[in-house]
Formats: sequence, structure tokens, C-alpha cells
Amino acid sequence: MASGEDDPPKALTPADGPLGMRHPMNTIHGAPSYTLKTTEVELAVTQTAGHLAPVTFHLPGLKASPYSLSPWTPMQIDQSLPNLLTYLRGDFLCLPFGGQQNGPPHGDTANAAWQLVSASTHQLTLTQTSTDTGATVTKNFTLIPGQHAIYCEHLITGLEGRWNYGNHPVLDLSNVPAGAARIATSAFRFGSVYAGEFSNPAAGETGVLKPSAEFASLTSVPMKDGSRTDLTRYPARAGSDDLIMLVNEPASAAQPFAWTAVTFPGYVWFSLKDVADFPSTLFWLSNGGRPGHPWEKRHLGRLGLEEVCSHFCDGVDVAREDRLAAKGIPTSRLFRKDERVRLPTIQAAAAVPADFGQVQSIVPAGPAAVRITGENGRSVTCPINWQFLKS
Repeated sequence: MASGEDDPPKALTPADGPLGMRHPMNTIHGAPSYTLKTTEVELAVTQTAGHLAPVTFHLPGLKASPYSLSPWTPMQIDQSLPNLLTYLRGDFLCLPFGGQQNGPPHGDTANAAWQLVSASTHQLTLTQTSTDTGATVTKNFTLIPGQHAIYCEHLITGLEGRWNYGNHPVLDLSNVPAGAARIATSAFRFGSVYAGEFSNPAAGETGVLKPSAEFASLTSVPMKDGSRTDLTRYPARAGSDDLIMLVNEPASAAQPFAWTAVTFPGYVWFSLKDVADFPSTLFWLSNGGRPGHPWEKRHLGRLGLEEVCSHFCDGVDVAREDRLAAKGIPTSRLFRKDERVRLPTIQAAAAVPADFGQVQSIVPAGPAAVRITGENGRSVTCPINWQFLKS
């Protein structure tokens, strides 16, 4: 793993679940964590805040650990900070997404404790009743033997009104040579840099992308200095933190899911989603642009690829304003207390040849597999139950 490699897991007393059930836990990168393992995948989920990481995909010929662990452990930074930052790692659910008046940033789901409901060889179920939204959220992780994939779903009940939300995967490319990782997504119909100053100059923070600039290709995105930059190559633009939003094209018979992918040396990490659940994708390009605590310009080569229903990261109040309605872009969703909402995602990895390059497409290959094609025209087929994304 890229961060905390010298921090071996420490055994803890098993966590208690209902009916006396117990599940072994470990302290990993300073956080008590639930664990799940198959021959193909090992994962950990923090008990506090429910952050997924580290994850190791045991691919043919290599071990891939793409998810970020922060350059600090929970007890190494100011304890007055929200748990979101204290435990920051990998992927987590944000409900709401961004700030709010009556709770922590990204919600209790990204900050508060998660209780064990059940655990088996291949599945882990956690739950939380949030004090900020009043929702009860169930978090399910499933691993399938023979597959290098994580099936995650969040089941939301008891929530009323319009809310924004999102999943928040953060990858660590700090050990990848500059520009060597290749980023790609399925087709998008709207691309924009964050409308304001995502990085606050008054706090010494640095962003280089032009605020509010719209673009049609990730290879040509406007910068503040009048030039353009290629966001498909990373790490890049050292000393900056920036944010963009892409709005995905609707699903079709040929492309029933949307995807995001990063080609690392030797493998591809990719995520799949239903556009109806997550209409947009945020890129958080975090490469040392924040000098304040706890960042201290050491959060390097990190890449957030966040699947959201939100107006950028502007919080629930802005999301409810429906600022992109004229473009037909939803930024919040109506929830009803007597209904259950299911938000599924799939995150996976696949070994690829050295010259595979940027992913050009990820499409179904029958009902239980996907075909990933790189820029050199070569393809790999992975067993993935992509229909998991459909309700």
C-alpha cells in the first residue's frame, strides 16, 4: 500500500454485533477497522466514519493497492478536526455531499460510527442512524470469489426531502511517475471547472484551473494563465488542488452503465455506476496545493473520482437551489421517509499489458462480464456482475 505500509495491522477485540455476533477487527493505519478477504481481494472499512481502505487486489503477477491513505494517522493531527479528515482514506458515502448547517461536512455517514449488522466470509453489513439527516443507512460490501471487484450498496430509509449525496473514492498515484497514469470516463455531456476558488488564496492554497471554464474534452481544460492542460495524465500540476465536474450521458442499451477508469502501471482501476443514481462525476485533483493543517502540502498525487448527485462540492443548501436546471442536470434527489433508496456501485481492478494506455471503453460482455479496451486496441474481459447496478 502506498501510505502506512510500515504500519502493520494490530489485532483488536472483536466487534460486537446484534445477537452476540462478533467479527474480528484490526487497527490499520491508526483506525479500528472491519476486514473482508477473498483470494482476489482484501479490504478494510474503518469503524468510525466508514472509510474503505486499504484495499489490495491480488492480480496475476502483481498486488494492486490503488486507494489513498492520508499522510497522517488519526492521532497524529488536531483532534478538533472532523473525523472526515482525521480518518481520510479510500472511499466513503457522503450524505449530504459537502457542507451543511446542522452537521459535519459530508455528513455523519463520512464522520460517525458504523455498527456491525452481519458478517460472513464474503459479505459485510454495517448500519448507521444519522443524527444530522435522520436517515438510517445500511452499508453492504460483497466480494465474489474469482472476481477482482467490490460490490457496494447503500440502502437509505427514513430520509425526507431533497438531498445531495455521493461516493468519494480517492486514489493514490504519488508513486506513479509524473503523467504516467491515464484517466478516462464514459461519455459526458457537460464539463466544468468549479465555479469559485476551490483552493483559497487567502489561506495560501493554490489552484491552477480557470474557475467556471466549461470544456468538451478532458485533454483540453482552460487554466488561469490562459493555457490549457490535459487532465487525462496524472500526477500533474504540482503544488495545486483543483475540482471539476462532469455530467454523464444517459444510459443506453449499448452502454447501460457509466464508468470511470485509471490506468496504473500494470493494471486498470475502474468504477461502474447507474447514471440515474449518480448523474455526475467530480475530479478532485489534489497535488500539494493546501499548506494548512492537516494537509501541509503533503497530500500529493491524490485523485478523487467522486460519483455524485450534487452541485460540485457546494453543500446541500446550494444543491437544493437547482442551479443547473436549465441544462437538465439534477443536483439533488427527492427522498421520502416511507421509501427505501438503493445506491449501488462497483469498483474493481484488472491486469493489463504495459502498452494498454488510456481506457477507451468499458462495455458489457454478456450479462456477467465487461470488456475493457485500451488505446492500443487491445481488450481484457473481466467477470463482473454489472447488473448489480440495476434495482
